[in-house]
Amino acid sequence: METTWRPVLIVETEKPYWKPLQQFVKDERKKYTVFPPDKDVFAALHLTPYEKVSVLILGQDPYHEVGQAHGLCFSVRPDVAIPPSLQNIYKELHDDLGCTIPNHGYLTAWAEQGVLLLNAVLTVRAHQANSHQGKGWENFTDAIIRAVNEKPDRVVFVLWGAYARKKKPLINTTRHAIIESAHPSPLSAANGFFGSRPFSKINAALREAGKPEIDWQIPDL
Repeated sequence: METTWRPVLIVETEKPYWKPLQQFVKDERKKYTVFPPDKDVFAALHLTPYEKVSVLILGQDPYHEVGQAHGLCFSVRPDVAIPPSLQNIYKELHDDLGCTIPNHGYLTAWAEQGVLLLNAVLTVRAHQANSHQGKGWENFTDAIIRAVNEKPDRVVFVLWGAYARKKKPLINTTRHAIIESAHPSPLSAANGFFGSRPFSKINAALREAGKPEIDWQIPDL
């Protein structure tokens, strides 16, 4: 776990749910293929130190097909086909800010600028969506959201879809900003995600707080 997160989250790893959760994931890896690889489970925390978080984008479940998940929500490794939800994110990014659509779906350029790309559940069994829900990861990631909420400077929380919007009670809206809309998945993108202009809204909220804007253009590889 990224060292700047350790003092923030250490108390969570001492709570009763933590050891059973880790044992569950360990047992799952013995019996099944589990994504992402063990070394990537906390990749979002490694790439975006606590003190640098200025935007939090919340996903739900890691991608569950081979080679996709690497610890950042909506992101895939450079040599993996861009999933439909991310294709829709790129389309909206182009329509919103005019960014060119990159030739890959690897979002580390955002993470390195302070965009915490957090899934609510951090592991999944191969080919079985939501298979690790309700095992304890939600307790841990809720603690991450609460910790980010405690930051004194403004953070922009991005909640796409009904699942993410349920986390609104964890966020102090007098200090922080929330950008919300339908989810970018093909099932719902046309019902409120397209045209929502989240990226320009995020940068406007950061600008109002005197914080650096995010350069949303993902460079080609």
